[in-house]
Amino acid sequence: MKLRQFGFIATLLLAAAISGSGPMPPDTIAVREPVAAASIVDLDGLSDVDFGDTEDDLARRGILRTDVDACGPTLAGHDMISPVFIDDRLVLLWAGEPVRTPEGIAAGSPIAEVRASYPEVRALHAPPGTHRFDGLFARDGDRAYLFLHDGETIRKIIAGYADWAHRLFVEGHGPC
Repeated sequence: MKLRQFGFIATLLLAAAISGSGPMPPDTIAVREPVAAASIVDLDGLSDVDFGDTEDDLARRGILRTDVDACGPTLAGHDMISPVFIDDRLVLLWAGEPVRTPEGIAAGSPIAEVRASYPEVRALHAPPGTHRFDGLFARDGDRAYLFLHDGETIRKIIAGYADWAHRLFVEGHGPC
């Protein structure tokens, strides 16, 4: 794993943990966008990006952007999705609201919806004493969703190769 990717993953995980802390003001109402207005991430990737694509191929197609002020490369047209590359191949997509799975799960969804949509989901527990989120791991063959949650709602969705998603959770890294 490149040092840049390690740092990218660690920073995003820390940011996700920090953003989920503290109570939500009672007068704040979350307004969700219609599913059609949001990007859909599935176990193949996105409509124009597939897991296993190379950084060079995505850059040549104009999808991978390295010219923006971010903690790593970004995907054109997908502001709330961070790609994670290992050995020049796309292995994970780290997604926030309003990005959804085909089943409609997004950041902000109750964990009960994840359990209903993915009956085989497995609970993953963050190590005690850390400021990391617990996870729900929904594997399908060599691909998986990792839903990071605060005990009530989903905070982040990671989709991609199952081994890399599980490793990300165990080692505690984020895309930055």
